[in-house]
Amino acid sequence: MSATYVCTRCGKRYDPSTLIFRCGCGGMLDLDFTLTAFSSEMIDRSEVSLWRYRAALPFDPKFNLWRNVTLGEGLTATVPLDAVDPNLLVKMDYMMPSLSFKDRGAAVLIAKALEMGVKRVVQDSSGNAGNAIAAYAGRAGMACDIYVPEGTSPKKIKMITAHGATAHVIPGSREDTAAAALEAAQRGDAVYASHVYNPFFYQGTKTYAYELYEQFGKDIPETLVIPVGNGTLLLGCYYGFGELYRLGALDRLPRIIAVQAQGCAPIEKAFRAGEDTVTQVVNSGTEAEGIAIAMPMRGSQILQAIRKTKGEIILAPEEGIAPAKAMLARRGMYVEPTTAATVAGFLPYYKANREHLGRCVIPLCGAGLKAEK
Repeated sequence: MSATYVCTRCGKRYDPSTLIFRCGCGGMLDLDFTLTAFSSEMIDRSEVSLWRYRAALPFDPKFNLWRNVTLGEGLTATVPLDAVDPNLLVKMDYMMPSLSFKDRGAAVLIAKALEMGVKRVVQDSSGNAGNAIAAYAGRAGMACDIYVPEGTSPKKIKMITAHGATAHVIPGSREDTAAAALEAAQRGDAVYASHVYNPFFYQGTKTYAYELYEQFGKDIPETLVIPVGNGTLLLGCYYGFGELYRLGALDRLPRIIAVQAQGCAPIEKAFRAGEDTVTQVVNSGTEAEGIAIAMPMRGSQILQAIRKTKGEIILAPEEGIAPAKAMLARRGMYVEPTTAATVAGFLPYYKANREHLGRCVIPLCGAGLKAEK
């Protein structure tokens, strides 16, 4: 299927095979890819991975190199949080080869890079995306450099290097890390396989929506609860459900409720102020390192997605993270602090508004073992 990059700022178009990662004007790139048809009959049920939805992905139908990349990612279970309330569901997206939902985007991005003949990739990450890109790049035989901020869990760094990638630990903030990776990408010796900049990553995370569609059909849950830092899962869900709704596979869009960490919440601040753009904030510190993004590059798109689904954005109190992590563990779900922050922020909101929310799905995005020191 043909797809082109289009700048979100000036509208200029680019061929993805040029391996560009942002517009000359500095704008972010989206993928202009119009899916013309999709139904449950187009799901390849013989394939036990997210590639069962490849009819909805921007690849040539004859392309089969994804078979050299896949590790069986996707198809995670959706189960009740406990036996008390059947309307409060969790999707076990940490049950992935690299133990986080980022495998969705990494598998598709690396498959596209393989299709384009890429030999080396570079990326910046607070841990999970780096692990995922390192794993799938290793699987595809690509050289890989991952830039991580100091303070990243040593276990995440160990996983990155175990996959054969080189880990570069950058002093300073998460934004300093992104700047170092951008500088490396601009030198031209590697392709920037960014989970923030590269539009193909979002084509992978949109399979979260397609899985829920397969699991629930038209009777999808009314509310999606999604942690948001850079917005990779939130925007993927927005794109996926938007496609399904536009093509008539669904009769409605689920509401998106985003969760940000109390110590780093630039999108929540902009949402409350009625702004259409996001201004950088100071990260005052949070255990939820996966969403501690002081300046999300796709902030305007995230705000638009929340508002178009008549959604909301709420804060996760820092003091609630540890109790939420312990509560989930007692229910058999051992997750990292970022996932626990999502639950800590949403549960009080759910208790106060449950009659208006219908069935809710919370993603359990990362495994707890990776976050231990």
